[in-house]
Amino acid sequence: MTQKKLKEYKAFIWTPDLTWPGTPVTVMAVDGEEAFNLLEEKHGTCTVYDLHNEEDANTPR
Repeated sequence: MTQKKLKEYKAFIWTPDLTWPGTPVTVMAVDGEEAFNLLEEKHGTCTVYDLHNEEDANTPR
C-alpha cells in the first residue's frame, strides 16, 4: 500500500455575513481537491476560499 504525501495548503476564508473576513487557515491534504473538501466540511458551502499550495505554485508549468 502506497502512502501519499500530505502537502500544506493555505487558505483565506470569507463568509457571506463576513463573520470571518479573510481569516487565514492551514490544512494538510494530498491535493487541492481534498483540501477544498476539508474546508467545505469544516466551514460550509456558502464560503469563499482563496486556496493555494506554495510548493505547487513554485513548480514550472
